[in-house]
Amino acid sequence: MSISKVAGLAMLATASLFALAGCAAEPAPSASPTSASTIAVDEAAAALVPAEFKDGISIASDIPYAPMELFDENDNPTGFDYDLSQAIGAKLGVKMSFEDQDWDGIIPSLQSGAHDVIMSGMNDTAERQKVLDFVDYFKAGFAIIVAKGNPEGVASLADLCGKTVAIQTSTAQIDLINAVNPSCSKKIEILEFPTDGDAQNAIRAGKAVAGVNDGQVAAYTAQTAGAGEYFEIVAPSDPPAGFESAFTGVGVLKANSGLTAAIQAAIQSLIDDGTYANLLAKWNLSAFAVTEATINGTK
Repeated sequence: MSISKVAGLAMLATASLFALAGCAAEPAPSASPTSASTIAVDEAAAALVPAEFKDGISIASDIPYAPMELFDENDNPTGFDYDLSQAIGAKLGVKMSFEDQDWDGIIPSLQSGAHDVIMSGMNDTAERQKVLDFVDYFKAGFAIIVAKGNPEGVASLADLCGKTVAIQTSTAQIDLINAVNPSCSKKIEILEFPTDGDAQNAIRAGKAVAGVNDGQVAAYTAQTAGAGEYFEIVAPSDPPAGFESAFTGVGVLKANSGLTAAIQAAIQSLIDDGTYANLLAKWNLSAFAVTEATINGTK
């Protein structure tokens, strides 16, 4: 990737965060602008579904991770990933069951056969590609979450050197901090928590100066937590190489390449007919759109 392209992606991520920060704090309406029941089956995509998945595809998702996945007032799953999963199922003519799964066990749940795919705001990384193939459907950068008023004056990742950050365990954000640490004279201390909500609570309790999250999640947190009274976000201008902007994808075991091909075809069909754009708009995520459903786009 050229330097000019990297800079452009970093600027896009920053612009996206500020665009989202200006949106209303309330979650999007529960009614989808494009209901899965109105989406016609894409026969070409459906023909790619392997026989063993014709009766249904089980999705593992660590809920909540708003706005990608969360529970509504009736404890039913919702969010962009959920809506997209149901649209994929409609294109394939296959039932998609969206099930809560702890993050630490989310890849093992595929390996054990408990679930078939992952849709959980999971970043497509080179390390995860050793086990999974990703159908990429989203692209966003990272953001720093700080207490309201930014009392420590954090403006960059370098400003976290010598400080403590709270991050959900086993996430790409930990890889990001580990990539920053070699440039610090005093290392950044990482406090790992089982959920993103626990990490946020650590910041509120003063146990950590900041957190690091995907841009879309950070913006949603700043908008909604305590009606916007607890946090604000910083879009860092100094991400290390490889962390300027990240793909998010549907994770599928490498052995299930036929399922990967079917999901890729379904998502591309949703992009082509405008359904994908409608779903992004519903969740105020249009700035993070991709134009093509690539496989393993992170190189």
